[in-house]
Amino acid sequence: MEIPLDLARTLAVVIDEGTFDAAARRLRITPSAVSQRVKALEQQLGRVLVVRSKPARATEAGAPIVRLARQVALLEHDALAEFGLDEASARPLSLALAVNADSLATWFLPALARVGERHPVVFDLHRDDQDFTAGLLESGTVLGAVTSQSAPVAGCLVRPLGVMRYEAVATPAFAERWGLARQSRAALAAAPLVDFDRRDDLQREHLSSQGIDPDEPPRHFVPASSDFATAVKLGLGWGMLPAFQSAEELERGALVRLDGPPIDVPLHWQQWNLRSSLLVAVADELAAEARSALMNPAG
Repeated sequence: MEIPLDLARTLAVVIDEGTFDAAARRLRITPSAVSQRVKALEQQLGRVLVVRSKPARATEAGAPIVRLARQVALLEHDALAEFGLDEASARPLSLALAVNADSLATWFLPALARVGERHPVVFDLHRDDQDFTAGLLESGTVLGAVTSQSAPVAGCLVRPLGVMRYEAVATPAFAERWGLARQSRAALAAAPLVDFDRRDDLQREHLSSQGIDPDEPPRHFVPASSDFATAVKLGLGWGMLPAFQSAEELERGALVRLDGPPIDVPLHWQQWNLRSSLLVAVADELAAEARSALMNPAG
């Protein structure tokens, strides 16, 4: 059995764009034609490949088809670039990558900017917690991901980037108000904290290390990395900030460290195991940027 690549590409565009109508606009065909292509592929393979929701999403059977379409597009892009054809520069490839919020807000984008200067590419970034970005690789949603997972996802290569160190910090006024300077467990259990979202375990991990029930303190939810840091710096609550993100404020006394050890989060780059010069360029630039922004594993 062969998989028609034009039909597989159509399925991938549906997943990328989220709806059949949006896919039709990108492909410059009618929504009915998009639906007919996807239906033809499903009939040929004997599986339902897409959940027709908003946004549309690939089923378990559809995920490897989407992954195949993206791999072929990447290899085709590299081949055209090697031939030096005008088409390679006229039609930039959309490269889907996954990254955690703190990396996205700090060191990640400069590396991509350097890649974009030298290669015809646009980036489709998916933000998620570093503990969950590997799942986007498994589903075929992205071609590469910054992840805390050191074991390679099936069919992927893994490369260590470094360690992002988090420290519990607060403003001096907040620490004084809630008695945190006295290193009291009761004070830490009562003081409001800032969580990124309901999957953010860093503050919970810090509380547990101090023998405190992590569900006890009141908490703010601020689901954006820069705004999260701003909330802590404005004194809404205490929180775990990357060391390089709080270094300046700590040095001038605008923030203080709270009692307890730092939390080190190792980060890795995982990408599909393809002979792609574009993916190699992305990986090299990310590794170079990480060397200057992150701690080395022995650090």
